[in-house]
Amino acid sequence: MITVAVIAVLSLNPIPQDSRYHLFVDNRTIFFTPNFFNVVSNLPFLLIGFLAVKKMVINQLVIVNEFKLVYWVFFAGVILVALGSGYYHLWPANHTLVWDRIPMTIVISSLLSIIIAEFISQKLAKLILLPLLILGVSSVIYWYIGEKAGDGDLRFYALAQFLPMLIIAIVLILFKSDFTDSRAYWWVLLCYLIAKLFEHFDEVVYSLSGLISGHSIKHLFAAFGLWLLLLSFSNRNYKSSDFKEVFD
Repeated sequence: MITVAVIAVLSLNPIPQDSRYHLFVDNRTIFFTPNFFNVVSNLPFLLIGFLAVKKMVINQLVIVNEFKLVYWVFFAGVILVALGSGYYHLWPANHTLVWDRIPMTIVISSLLSIIIAEFISQKLAKLILLPLLILGVSSVIYWYIGEKAGDGDLRFYALAQFLPMLIIAIVLILFKSDFTDSRAYWWVLLCYLIAKLFEHFDEVVYSLSGLISGHSIKHLFAAFGLWLLLLSFSNRNYKSSDFKEVFD
C-alpha cells in the first residue's frame, strides 16, 4: 500500500503551488492584524506546546524515557507551527509559506518516530528519525527553490505530509502499544482529516457561518488533536512493570 501510494504520487506531473492558495476568504484586519482569525487561531498550538514543555521539565508525561529527545523535538515543532503559521497568515506568500510548512514536517516526522518507538522498536525509531526530518525539510526547500525558478513541485512535500499519516494508521492497526492507552493517536489522525476538510471548504464554511472560515477551524481541530494527545501522555500508564523497567 505504501509503495503504491509513493508510485502513484511520483507518477503525477510536477504540481506547482496554486497562487490562489494564498487568497484566504477571511482576510479581515482586526486590532491592526491582517487575516486576524487565521493568525490568532494558531494560539492553541503555542499554548499546547508550552504546556507540554512544562510537563516534560517536571516529568509529568508518561513517555519512552530513553527516547525523550524526540518528544522534545515533537513539542518544539508544535510551538514552531504556531509561530510559522502565524507568520505566514500575516503575509501570505510563498516565501512565508516555507516557515509554515517546515515546522509541520518536523511535527509529523517526529510523531511517526515516536509511534514507531512505542509500538514497534526504539532502535528502528532512532534510525529513521533523522532521515525523516531531513526528507521533510528538504521537500519544502525543494518546492520553494523550484517555485522561485518557475518550476515548483509539491509532490515530495505531499509525500512528506501524507505518507507518514498512512504509515501511522497501519502501525496502529497492526501493532500494539505497551502503554495502557493509545487511542489518542487515532484522535490525532481523525482531527487531522477533519482539519483538512475544513481547509478545503474554507470559503463554504465562511459563507455559511459569516463569522469564521474553514481555514481557521482547521487550525483549531488540528490543535485539538494535539491537546488530546497531550492529555493521553499525562494520564496513561505502562501495561506492565517489566515494560517500565526496560523503558526507564
